[in-house]
Amino acid sequence: MNEVALLLAATIASGTPVALAGLGLLLNEKAGVLNLGAEGMMLIAAVTG
Repeated sequence: MNEVALLLAATIASGTPVALAGLGLLLNEKAGVLNLGAEGMMLIAAVTG
């Protein structure tokens, strides 16, 4: 049971940046701006610090 809780916590922690990028893309689409590289830009920014 402890392993399942750890897996769930890791999944939520690692999925949060991608979810935030998705919300940013949603706002861009509502404004009429097309940005295809938002997830990639956030992931590269996270890797490079």
